[in-house]
Amino acid sequence: MQHLENPWRGRGLDGMEDVPWPSVDVAEVDALLARCPFHDPTPLRRRDGFAGAGEVFVKDERARMGLGSFKALGAAYVIARDAAQGCARGRTYVAASAGNHGLSVAAGAMAFGARAVIYLSAAVPEGFAERLRGIGARVVREGASYEDSMRAAMQAAQENGWSLLSDSSWPGYFDPPFRVMEGYLALAGEVVQAMDEPPTHILLQAGVGGLAGACAAFFRKVWGDYPRITVVEPEAAPALVESIRAGCAVVTEGPVSCMGRLDCKEPSLIALKGLARDADAFMTISEAEAAAALSQLAGVGLASTASGGAGLAALMAMPPFGPDARMLCILSEAAE
Repeated sequence: MQHLENPWRGRGLDGMEDVPWPSVDVAEVDALLARCPFHDPTPLRRRDGFAGAGEVFVKDERARMGLGSFKALGAAYVIARDAAQGCARGRTYVAASAGNHGLSVAAGAMAFGARAVIYLSAAVPEGFAERLRGIGARVVREGASYEDSMRAAMQAAQENGWSLLSDSSWPGYFDPPFRVMEGYLALAGEVVQAMDEPPTHILLQAGVGGLAGACAAFFRKVWGDYPRITVVEPEAAPALVESIRAGCAVVTEGPVSCMGRLDCKEPSLIALKGLARDADAFMTISEAEAAAALSQLAGVGLASTASGGAGLAALMAMPPFGPDARMLCILSEAAE
């Protein structure tokens, strides 16, 4: 486990003027997601005393839109937004996915009369591919890694005139991932409405950083500087912590992580820009720490994956916070 205090807190990184800040416009998100036939809020659960902390609040995303993950909010919101503008029906959306983003693209396409083509690497289980096919997506296998499938999706979008819908951002590609992150604000807004006072500490797991960046921006807008926000990544994929250390976006290397949905070696630029301003600290957890948390989470009714429970695994790996702590974590996906 490594821990890095954020030297850019409150001001952000230099040289990112062309990158947009994460959105905090939750009102538009709520209005558009109301158009989705399968959208309902998810519960905020309490597990006080967990890992030696006082009050522990867990935003439980395991039943989100019947898809099992917070990511249902992102692409489905983008497609709902396109539908409201009259340009979703008949459109083909293409994406690469290592997990739940593809389900959101497929579900949004099905709901609004569009088509979805999802590129998967060889590392993604066939059961996930079957779930995608079950909601109308065309599945294409390409390459050994997520990066391989992403390159193939980008090429297919260019060759076929399809709409690339990624949850990450890079130079010249900002609007779709900006809107995906905006969709995640629904989760943050539900948390704020459900809590009678702000938490003292927030732990946000991150892959490319979209969820963490969206939530941190909104929590700062509502709660100001009070909560201490820590971003949690796998040791095998420390893209955000190393970018913060370097003062610019960097590509990292490492082995395949058991935290598959967080196993991202390059940060989303929008997320990095926001988190450099909004997060107090960045930390990594090991494969063993992530795996060890799973049985304890299941024992308190929070069964998940190593990715979904990474924030709570970080809480378990840190020194006890004590009875006065008021913790907020996100259980981001259901157990497989």
